[in-house]
Amino acid sequence: MANFPFQRLQGDLAALIAKTDAGDRLPSEPELAKKLGVSRATLREAMRMFEAQGLIRRRQGSGTFVVGQVSVIDAGLEILESLETMAERLGLEVSVSDLNVDTFAADREHATNLNVPLGTRLTRVRRVMQEETRPVAYLVDTLPEDVLKPEQLPANFKGSVLDFLLKRGDALNLSRAAISAIGATAEVARPLEIQRGDVLLHFSSQLFVTSGKVIDCSLSYFIPGYFNFIVNRRVNPVHKFAEGVL
Repeated sequence: MANFPFQRLQGDLAALIAKTDAGDRLPSEPELAKKLGVSRATLREAMRMFEAQGLIRRRQGSGTFVVGQVSVIDAGLEILESLETMAERLGLEVSVSDLNVDTFAADREHATNLNVPLGTRLTRVRRVMQEETRPVAYLVDTLPEDVLKPEQLPANFKGSVLDFLLKRGDALNLSRAAISAIGATAEVARPLEIQRGDVLLHFSSQLFVTSGKVIDCSLSYFIPGYFNFIVNRRVNPVHKFAEGVL
């Protein structure tokens, strides 16, 4: 298998990354493509794997840099926790940057997701979460303004709307999330300092209170190499095979 051109290319890139010091820049794409004898499009596709693992970072207009050792946030999905809570439990430090809080009138999509009338005033909280100095996640929460007004967020807001609601005493009950892998849009790629189209883990979630009302719709975009999400599932005891039946 190692004789296939694409696998050889990945092997050559792995060797180059391994011998490059953390923080140093790799040769430019045209230079590297010429050196390895491949097109820039093929080179870019091969490099996506290493970026998804968190080994390199591509910065628009600056080049590609070797990251070095990556701290991975390892968490299960059975209990809803904030990114800050997960990081604290693992002894990692995360911080918030590029915080943007605004209000807007609900369009049809937001009105449907939050089960509110069209035109309802909504509060949107957008921010980047960083581990050390590396952006690792882009988070967007959208809530009705009667649940959260921009001025209610504290000056020392650390990035978690979930933690804010829990501390305030809201009767949170359930979170329903759809999980997928997507290509980064320009809007998301820019704050995460990655290329448009790079693969991200995407969570689209609704947060419910005990009355069954949806109070928050959130979009979370995670750079895969920095996260390891695990799902533990129990076998349903109802489904048992009859003795002697395969």
